Amino acid sequence: MSISEFSIKRPVTVLMAVMVSLLLGAIAFVEIPVDLMPEINYPTLSIATDYEGVGPEEVETLITRPMEQIVSAAPGVEEIVSTSSEGRSSVRVRFLFGTEIDVAAEEIRSRLDRGRRSLPDDIEPPTIFKFDVTQFPIMFLTLASDEMDPKQIRIFTEKNILYRFERIKGVGQVQVGGGLRREIHVDLNLDKQRALDLSVSQIVNTIQQENLNRPIGPVREGRFDVLLRTNGEFDSVEQILNVSLASRAGVPVYVRDIADVKDSHQDIRHFVSVNGVPALRLVMFKQSGSNTVKVSEAVWEEIESIHTDYPHVRIEKTMDTADFINAAIDNVQTEAIAGAILAIIVLLLFLRSVSSTLIIGMAIPISVISTFTLMYFNGFTLNIVSFGGLALGVGMLVDNAIVVLENIYRHREKGLDLKQAALLGSREVAMAIGASTLTTIAVFVPVMFIGGYAAQTFLQLAYVVCFALLAGCCPECCSGSLRKVYGHRPEINHRDFQAC
Repeated sequence: MSISEFSIKRPVTVLMAVMVSLLLGAIAFVEIPVDLMPEINYPTLSIATDYEGVGPEEVETLITRPMEQIVSAAPGVEEIVSTSSEGRSSVRVRFLFGTEIDVAAEEIRSRLDRGRRSLPDDIEPPTIFKFDVTQFPIMFLTLASDEMDPKQIRIFTEKNILYRFERIKGVGQVQVGGGLRREIHVDLNLDKQRALDLSVSQIVNTIQQENLNRPIGPVREGRFDVLLRTNGEFDSVEQILNVSLASRAGVPVYVRDIADVKDSHQDIRHFVSVNGVPALRLVMFKQSGSNTVKVSEAVWEEIESIHTDYPHVRIEKTMDTADFINAAIDNVQTEAIAGAILAIIVLLLFLRSVSSTLIIGMAIPISVISTFTLMYFNGFTLNIVSFGGLALGVGMLVDNAIVVLENIYRHREKGLDLKQAALLGSREVAMAIGASTLTTIAVFVPVMFIGGYAAQTFLQLAYVVCFALLAGCCPECCSGSLRKVYGHRPEINHRDFQAC
């Protein structure tokens, strides 16, 4: 039994199948994440090494070139790009497409451990980064207050605001810029220091050792073992001033004798302000695999809660990538809807029957909504590529239905009844319709087998177009044919039409 024959003889079964497809598609549409582009995995690693106080040429000779020799023999390495700057070496390693980046990272890490002898001993340990789109910020926010100075607003944000953003699901990291970060300055008097024969390193080491909380160990208190520690961290500037550095002629020398201690801030390297008011800049990064739009919505919900808890704080945005994503998706969605409407208008002009046009046009929403099910179970996102595939397939969905209708109507003109005309007319063109649909699909099938970044970008387009065409076959071939015949043959008895 062919598909068209089964659909005509089992209309309730076909209707239930269509309703299930629509239900699954509607649920999937709500759950599918929204993003700008399909997720693309770049098999690239970056190795950063810090060597403070060393010029670019020395960094290249001592670190960059040995690092290139260490990683160049790793399996799958395709290209190495290095950069040497003052106090820093950066080596980027690109692997062949398809390389497991986690396995490659472990291989690079083991080779660096084995080749560490060829690097200077006093460098910072090399840091390996995986290239990921999540390394780029998704939001830039500003935080300002009229009631706090730059130092206070920095301390307030780090203690009361940052943790609220970092606990949001999908937020990977929040960086703070601007304001004045608290810093204790110890300004030495060189004449007194030299007179007392005290070195700078001796003074620094003594202050560092005094500013520590040290564990003492367990002390038995009756039946219990109590863990004790010395609370040695400084709580005020006065405690630093009273630190004993040395003894001269039996007289202790304190920090206050040779230095001035100030509760100050770090050097100002950049300044952030909003409408002339000092502010902070908050840079949001998402976790790998998280959805940008959902993370942005969760952040703004938390911002509303912060405004309620702290009315004197104002948080505004300077850039939110979710706005651009939503605008791009809305534009593509609008174009897809406009294309569907234009297709229905063209059908109406040529068929000159409202009921027939609506029934043929039913193939468009059925196939589009059913396609959302495929996208959900394959882990696709609603992006400009997948939506573009839907828009591309919309105009191809009604061709087969028109062919079926016209062939059925031709048999009705010969005097056949409704059921015989529908069965014979659809059976005659079934092979041609199948070949036409498969020919269209065949154009996109090769995309599923290509490799590289193009496959990750356009794979969703191919899947969406092919599934939309296949999902539209049933309503195209079976749903609207009889009403088209009835619309052209008003003399047909209505009861006969219903019986068929």
